[in-house]
Amino acid sequence: MPLSALRCYHPRMNEPLHPLLLASASPRRRRLITWLGIPVDVTSVNTPEDLDTPLSVDPTALAASIAAEKAVAAAPIAADGRLVLACDTIVVHDDTVLGKPADLNDAYRMLRSLSGREHEVITGIALLSHGETEPHTFSVTTRVRMHELSETDLAVWAAKGELLGCAGAYNIESHLATVELTECYRNVAGLPLCHIYLALAAGQLQGVPDGLHSPLEACDADRCVGCLLGRKLLGKS
Repeated sequence: MPLSALRCYHPRMNEPLHPLLLASASPRRRRLITWLGIPVDVTSVNTPEDLDTPLSVDPTALAASIAAEKAVAAAPIAADGRLVLACDTIVVHDDTVLGKPADLNDAYRMLRSLSGREHEVITGIALLSHGETEPHTFSVTTRVRMHELSETDLAVWAAKGELLGCAGAYNIESHLATVELTECYRNVAGLPLCHIYLALAAGQLQGVPDGLHSPLEACDADRCVGCLLGRKLLGKS
């Protein structure tokens, strides 16, 4: 399990901080987490992402449960006191839970089914403090409308080589779908930043690094829009 060699130091005491440990192999999550302003280490864990369980009748609970398994698996790496953050993203369409496609044919099947229609993206979040056995979990749901996708669109997206690593076989940042400003766009990318910020800022978790700040400005600047949901959640509306 690779772990970033980065270590951050307190500017006054010149002592190592305990960075947040992000248990994710997703390059998007690793990029977005920096918008919270806190030091972060990254690792990846191998846990089963079984979607065919009794929890599939409650996709929000399913996503949170898979994220919790990842957090617990990463806990031994964070034995020096780091707070663990783990995530899992699924797509729900026509009452069916979609994870990452098994192969190219499966990816095309998912995208053709989603084309021109609305679906939900659910990301489960798990935050596990050092010494705890049960993570704090929650899920965030975003409604998404997929564009009408032609066979050419599918081929162009497939050629980028990302579709097998994405729930529902697409990445929201590839502009295949749209999200209203009243919904969490970053949740579709796998990291609902404002919701995570609120959980970290609530003061109920041990090991939150210093420097935490709102991700709203960075998120808005990246999209060149003003997120209405973010302003509502953070009391800025």
